[in-house]
Parts: sequence; C-alpha cells; structure tokens
Amino acid sequence: MATTYLSGAAFGAAMMAASFHNPAVVIAQMKWENWHMAQAFLAATASSAQTLVSSLVARGANVWWWEQRAMYAVAERLDYVKLKPRSSSPMGLFSRYDGNIVGGALLGAGMALSGSCPGTLYAQLAAGVHTGFHALNGAMLGGLLWTGLVSGLVRQRKDKANASPVTATANGQLGLSRVATLLLFETACLSVLAATTIYTPKFPGAKVLGAAGGLLIGLSQLFSIVSRRCMIGVSTAYEEIGNYFWWVVKGAEPNAQPTSYNSILFAAGVTSGAWGMLQAVPSLASAPVFEAPPLLAMAGGALMAVGSRMGGGCTSGHGISGMSLLSLSSMITIACTFAAGAAVAPLVY
Repeated sequence: MATTYLSGAAFGAAMMAASFHNPAVVIAQMKWENWHMAQAFLAATASSAQTLVSSLVARGANVWWWEQRAMYAVAERLDYVKLKPRSSSPMGLFSRYDGNIVGGALLGAGMALSGSCPGTLYAQLAAGVHTGFHALNGAMLGGLLWTGLVSGLVRQRKDKANASPVTATANGQLGLSRVATLLLFETACLSVLAATTIYTPKFPGAKVLGAAGGLLIGLSQLFSIVSRRCMIGVSTAYEEIGNYFWWVVKGAEPNAQPTSYNSILFAAGVTSGAWGMLQAVPSLASAPVFEAPPLLAMAGGALMAVGSRMGGGCTSGHGISGMSLLSLSSMITIACTFAAGAAVAPLVY
C-alpha cells in the first residue's frame, strides 16, 4: 500500500514539474499549437522502455540512456519483474482492436473538452485549478456509468461475438527483433523531440522544457517498477470508484465488497505528490492558467473515464507504459486519442 501511494506521489510531483496543472497544455497540444505535452510524453515513454538498447550505447551516454540502463537492469537482467505488453480490448463490433479505437477516440475527445487527462487532472487539483475539480467529478460519473451499465453491454457484445483479446507487439508485426524495433522507436522519439524543441517555442509559463519534464516522469516510472514491480497507470481508479459506489447502493454486502483499491490509492498519491512539489517550488504555478468551462470539463471527464476503461488504459497506462513495451494495442489507442482530440479541440476552443 505504501509503495503504491509513494509511486503515485512521485508521478504527481513529476507532472507538476512538467506544468501539467495547466489545462492549456493539453488543449494547445490537441490543436497542434504547442508540443509541450507530446514532448513530455514522448520523453517519458522512451525513457520508460524496458529495452536492450541501453546495452548498445557507449559508456559516455547521457542521463536518458543511463535511465534506460537502470530500468532494464531491474526489470530484465535481475529478473526482478516481467513486464508484459498490453493486450487488445475487443468489443466484437468490427475489429479485435475496436475497443482501443472507440475508447481511444472517446478519451481524446474528453481530453480536448476538459483540458485534462485521467492523470493530469490530479495535478490540477493540487494547484487549485477549478478545471481539475470539474473534470474529476465528470470522471467519477463516467466510472459509475462504466461499471453500472456500459461495461456490461460491452461484455455481452464481446461474448456474443466470441471476441478474445490478443497480445501483439510492434516488433512482431514488423517481423523485426525487439532490439531493432526499439532502436527505431527510440530514433523516432528522439527525432520528434529534437525537431519540436528546435522549431516550437517553450510553453508559456512552463519552468522546464517538455522533454525535461518527461524525463522526470520516466524517473517516476523507474520508482514504480522498483518499488511495486508494475508500471504507471491511473484510469482504473474510476472503475474502482464505480465498483464501490454500486456495492454500497446494492446493500454493501460483505461478501460482495470490491477488493481492489490500488488505483484509488495511487491517484491519492498523485495529488499529494503534485501538491508537495508545488509547496517546495511555488513558482511552478505562478503563471496564469486556462480554465475550461465547467460543463465541458465535466463532460470531458466522463468521456475520459469511459473511453479509458473501454480501451484498457489512458495516456499514462497506454501512452507512457504500454507504448514503451511496444504494445500494438497501446499504439492504436494513443493514435486514436490524438486524432479525435485534434478533431474536437478546434471546434470547441
């Protein structure tokens, strides 16, 4: 329990340092006006990769690569933990990845409406940003909707179509070795980071570059792997909240009590860590922030919760953790997330 809370605190502190308390960061990314968010998540994803790439790097490598060396040593060479790629989330509609596609699109639309992510809204709460409170209310409602209705409908459809999840990786689809695919992945991430850092301005009010914030998030990933032998992910918290709500509504029978609350504890840690970072460095939130309209923030929060559960993860679970494991389902989900967000954000803001 303590390690779960502390892992969340490390993640929250990193997100506050990366300025994710400001909803404008998400909206500007969805409108492709500023790449701060993408830089942070690309850096976090790349530095979270459990790879053999680090063994190919010379001893003079920079912090980024040394971080990968440490993660790989813990996760693979010492046989401390085995991290498995994420499986698909089929609904039995049109593809074995239809849950990832539809869920990712709902997640992206929700992010564009609210200026939040399922995880970054906790940094907003810690900074007293009203958008975060409205988005959280919407996300909790989305969790109730998912556990009380939508998940059952999805399960029925899935069973009727006899749709089973598959676990596929990018290297498997490309027919390349894991090392070769990871080299291509890291090269792509570094290329985008370099290009966007050179040709796009630093986000107004941000104290660190997006890539630097992403490396801090990557360090929090390392802490999570070392301390609790699993990777970062937060959206399950809304499903857990929904499970507890319906358990109480139905009579709170002891034999039916939900047993999982790890993600709720992790989310509480995220808020505490972000708040602690802000107390230590008040200037992180000294610049004005954008506030999304309350109704849009609530609607966006609900869409994020439903979409992330339908797709089996959010921008942290799929974007930072799943993609670093070369999970094909994660790549599909995140691609649909940003595609939908890019379509919705210009219509609203």
